[in-house]
Amino acid sequence: MILVGLAAIGAGLVYWQLWASPGPAAGPHVVIVEEGSSLSRVTDQLAGIGAIPGSADSFKAMARIFGSGDPVQAGEFSIPAGTGGSAVLDILQHGRPVQRLVTIPEGTPSVIVHDRLMQQPLLTGSIPVPEEGSVLPNSYGFQRGESRAAVLKRMQDAMTRELDALWAKRQPHSVVTSKRDALTLASVVEKETGKASERRQVAGVYSNRVRIGMKLDADPTVIYPITKGRPLGRRILRSELNANNGYNTYAMAGLPAGPIANPGKESIAAVLNPARTEALYFVADGTGGHIFANTLAEHNTNVRKWYALRRARGEM
Repeated sequence: MILVGLAAIGAGLVYWQLWASPGPAAGPHVVIVEEGSSLSRVTDQLAGIGAIPGSADSFKAMARIFGSGDPVQAGEFSIPAGTGGSAVLDILQHGRPVQRLVTIPEGTPSVIVHDRLMQQPLLTGSIPVPEEGSVLPNSYGFQRGESRAAVLKRMQDAMTRELDALWAKRQPHSVVTSKRDALTLASVVEKETGKASERRQVAGVYSNRVRIGMKLDADPTVIYPITKGRPLGRRILRSELNANNGYNTYAMAGLPAGPIANPGKESIAAVLNPARTEALYFVADGTGGHIFANTLAEHNTNVRKWYALRRARGEM
């Protein structure tokens, strides 16, 4: 009986030391589990970086006896210092892989989306510049070693889902007749105002202009064919205002040939349900917003006030 008791005590000590007790004091440790990896393979990785108590063989034995039997997940995992064997296995089987974010703000052109993904060193592979308007602005999680193509697909799938949902709520007074037109007009609205409370009003002005065949006269549509959405870095030239290239809304009535950026869901919603307004004009008010006018005479007065403010600030 004494021997049996001693054996039980010894087994308990082994269980405690190798499985239930705190693990190595060093850490945290980062382990990357590739798709399809076995527990045996991952255990060798853990032992190699000193992330588990005891040897690889003892960890495997304990996992077979006391583990849940669930497979290990693929991804990147952080093992905190002092994590015992049981807790390490639970992290690999049921924990959340390390997530990183890439953020695409509303109104980001596709060349910048491409830049952000290509400049992320933890992603792999190459991608072309995505179609303008195909990416839904948001923050997207990714894992170390994930392909850029996979992250871009999530961004584009998100836009498809969001556009479908918003299109189903389109109101009869919206002037857009296709989802592409919705993206196109929303991208102009996105570029013309950064103020959330103005989106529907700006959409209402442009909708009125489209409805009566009046030119949109939107500066961002002049810049887009020149830079593909990158900053112009100078004032627009008279020749550029006169250029008829399918995008320049100073040279033609109607919508530009396609989106000039990737609009956010609020701007898409705004063009599908624009404000009911008689306004046809707007100009900056000096506070980051705009002042709206129904007539050209009112608008010209507002423009003079804006110019006077700019001169007072030394901007003209």
